[in-house]
Amino acid sequence: MDKIKLHRVAVNLVAKDKGILAADESFGTIEKKFKAINLPSTESNRQKYRDLLLTAPGTGKYLSGVILFDETIKQNSVSGRPFTDVLHAAGIIPGIKVDAGAKDLPGFSPEQITYGLDGLAERLSDYSQRGAAFAKWRAVITIGEGIPTDACIEANMQALARYASLAQAADIVPIVEPEVLMDGSHSLQACRDITAHTLTCLFRQLALFRVYVPGIILKPNMISSGSAAETAASAAECATATVETFKTVVPAVPWQLTCSFGRALQQEPLMIWQGKDENIPAAQSAFIKRLELVSKARNGKIN
Repeated sequence: MDKIKLHRVAVNLVAKDKGILAADESFGTIEKKFKAINLPSTESNRQKYRDLLLTAPGTGKYLSGVILFDETIKQNSVSGRPFTDVLHAAGIIPGIKVDAGAKDLPGFSPEQITYGLDGLAERLSDYSQRGAAFAKWRAVITIGEGIPTDACIEANMQALARYASLAQAADIVPIVEPEVLMDGSHSLQACRDITAHTLTCLFRQLALFRVYVPGIILKPNMISSGSAAETAASAAECATATVETFKTVVPAVPWQLTCSFGRALQQEPLMIWQGKDENIPAAQSAFIKRLELVSKARNGKIN
């Protein structure tokens, strides 16, 4: 483990005025997105779509890193250059999604656990050789009647810690994403309590697996009331609860808040593009404008 390299990459990923683009949609997810514009999800169309985003002029001003999907990190851009080379040239750090998705946790349905640890060391080595400097693994925690159970939280946080340990052994910075889902009718306080418990469990597991905390990126959920809650918490209440919780349970090594978005950055350019080459400039312009707005919002310059 090269702690100096890991810390340098982690710091660069949270660089001032920049955020991370999540362009790691699975085949199933991107197929749903393309259906909205009546476009078949072929390899060629997926390549053109990712090319539209990753080659947009000016991305390096607003993006510190991009999370890629397995197919994308192995693809070339439309111009013939590997996508990782395109990103490096723009001063953007390539990353890779390495989890295999969430499935039912046996004996605890509908709770889920994320798969993907089998063969992960070998995959990380391959991704590193292809230019990836960070990775992402997402665990999902659902709030509902009688859930989440301690078993679900512990199992998912241990998997996150094992992934993070393997990533750092390959000198790849792990994005550690324990996401308490918004689905449900729970209150803001319930989300706060479960999030605090989940993060406490996570950092205990990271310590047990000797993960170098200054060399990780934590990607947690915002604390909010459930999407079906009778009374929705305000944006100010969500922001206050989120920051206060982080200050309480996240280890006190220096850290700052940054941002990582997928749909919020991509939806508008996707709808403008419609799969048509003549729409690419307008779609890229909308993408850059959205990046600029997110950059300003991260620094409190717009509401």
